[in-house]
Amino acid sequence: MSKLVWDATGERLFETGVSHGVLYLKDNTGKYATAVVWNGLTSVSESPDGAEPVDLWADNIKYASFRSAETFGATIEAYTYPDEFAACNGEASPATGIYIGQQTRKMFGFSFRTDIGNDTDTDLDDANGYKIHLIWGASASPSERSYETINDSPDAIQFSWEITTTPVPVTGYKPTASMVIDSTKFTGTTAAYLTALEDALYGTQNAAAYLPTPDEVISLLTTGALPTP
Repeated sequence: MSKLVWDATGERLFETGVSHGVLYLKDNTGKYATAVVWNGLTSVSESPDGAEPVDLWADNIKYASFRSAETFGATIEAYTYPDEFAACNGEASPATGIYIGQQTRKMFGFSFRTDIGNDTDTDLDDANGYKIHLIWGASASPSERSYETINDSPDAIQFSWEITTTPVPVTGYKPTASMVIDSTKFTGTTAAYLTALEDALYGTQNAAAYLPTPDEVISLLTTGALPTP
């Protein structure tokens, strides 16, 4: 038996930053086979909704209680966005350099990374690990844009999109639209499994980046390989 200890050195963990943004677009087969770097990310705010309690009453008492289905949403903020996101933002280009709005919005996948820090890390880098956040079945809502005159305190326009999601299947669990991978849980021989996932997400010299399905992610992180068809 040992006594509980609070705030031990090196165990005061926190999460910070947002980087390594990637936009994934579907091909004709429905796979997220096109990956594009998303530069200029400033914030990703995850906002799950639903899972509200619903009470049943009978015999003058609370008879039972259950929860409604949970949905995943988020807000993406950035100084810019890749050209490929235009179709997800309700834009179409009838000719080079021309963009028209109020068009059909395409669904997309998205990933980004946050860093894990602790009380001994003063550089706020990824030396203590990081988390990879994956999102499937996302759809962006129209967002407000504010254009202002340049003055003595100039600032860049910041874009913002609220996104909703449609969950995708995952074997043995309810469908999901989000997943988080903690790099600190993959050490020793399992570190290669995380590398296999990152090779898929970010690409290699010999293979293009893509967004695996939840089942494929789980297989990569448990065996280092994709599941057998």
